[in-house]
Amino acid sequence: MNMMLRRLSRAATAGLVAAAALTAAAHSAEAADTLGSAAAGQGRYFGTAVAAGHLGEADYTATLDREFGSVTPENEMKWDATEPSRGTFTFTSADRIVDHAQSRGMDVRGHTLVWHSQLPSWVGTLGASDLRTAMKDHISGLMGHYKGEIHSWDVVNEAFQDGGSGARRSSPFQDKLGDGFIEEAFRAARAADPAAKLCYNDYNTDGVNAKSTAVYNMVKDFTSRGVPIDCVGFQSHFNSNSPVPSDYRQNLQRFADLGVDVQITELDIEGSGSAQAADYTKVVQACLAVERCTGMTVWGVTDKYSWRSGGTPLLFDGNYAEKPAYDAVRSALGGSGGPGEPGGPGEGTATCTAAYTRTADWNGGYNGEVTVTAGSEPIGSWTATVTLPARQSVSALWNGTAAFNGNVMTVRPSWNGALAAGASTTFGFTVTKNGSDAAPAVGACTAS
Repeated sequence: MNMMLRRLSRAATAGLVAAAALTAAAHSAEAADTLGSAAAGQGRYFGTAVAAGHLGEADYTATLDREFGSVTPENEMKWDATEPSRGTFTFTSADRIVDHAQSRGMDVRGHTLVWHSQLPSWVGTLGASDLRTAMKDHISGLMGHYKGEIHSWDVVNEAFQDGGSGARRSSPFQDKLGDGFIEEAFRAARAADPAAKLCYNDYNTDGVNAKSTAVYNMVKDFTSRGVPIDCVGFQSHFNSNSPVPSDYRQNLQRFADLGVDVQITELDIEGSGSAQAADYTKVVQACLAVERCTGMTVWGVTDKYSWRSGGTPLLFDGNYAEKPAYDAVRSALGGSGGPGEPGGPGEGTATCTAAYTRTADWNGGYNGEVTVTAGSEPIGSWTATVTLPARQSVSALWNGTAAFNGNVMTVRPSWNGALAAGASTTFGFTVTKNGSDAAPAVGACTAS
């Protein structure tokens, strides 16, 4: 069966199963927001890494299908899995994941085209000329098979060394082709699928440090010269020895300011309980605060299959029970609860008010604060809108998460949603005036 017929066959099967899945979803969508639907409400995706070998496990697929809107094949698209012998491609396991995702209406991230690890042995034996040809042929063959079906590709993965040197990592590609292999890979990827987003992906680049700055300088050079790069992936593997950096959001923003999207691509945070939940909240809030942060992917569905299972780093435990970190992520995304839960259907006639104050002012900007006050009944959550005057823009937000629609900022609580009757909380923001000193307008407060 040729490539086009394979794609048509996959699409036809996916369409039939998707119709059944959508019918089932219609009966359960009112029960509670999921990670995927809550993120979609913020204009982001929320995805997970998927292993084809676990798709036969009922609890695994049920959790995957219910909660996530995007999937990344964990190993099935890597070079050793797709081209074990030169020029001979195999897509069986990767196709299984793509077919499953398409049948449920999920997006797919491609991972990964060029990486120093999980290479078949034949790649390292090639001379420079053959290696360049093989790299381009691999990109063309893999991307061509899934052309039009992958929303983002990790084109080059982990090409920089750890530590303070900012140097490139030794690999067959670096050692034989030099620094230019990354640019060559991106140009080949653009030719293979012009519609796909092309990402550079790495770890230990989550805060501002020597390694992330080396990547930043490469991306800045690429964008200045028209090298086709659309996004940068931040793996975001955290634990007590490598916590969420205090400048995580600022680092995402500086890359976004180069004109590329940023994506959190392999998120997992070792720990448990409220501490783990708080760290997950920081990550989600950082992504929501950066307009060009388009989505988040956790690196696995359940702790029992995590590559760091001993650190219990994911949102579902080994029995697929939701952990406090799950609740924190869904809350940070603005998701509502189920019937009878705070924020869920049947909450009654809770009300709130929102009042604005300018708390600081300077030539180029100001700080604003909004006080949210519950009415005569307790509330489980609230939403407030702030309409900015023309030309003004928000550069920072605290005590809330925001989604933007033009100059209208919709703010939801980050941790301060539940209020007793008559109690108050605040959120604040910094505005860049851009020549306008007018006051923003605070709209109605909505409580649940």
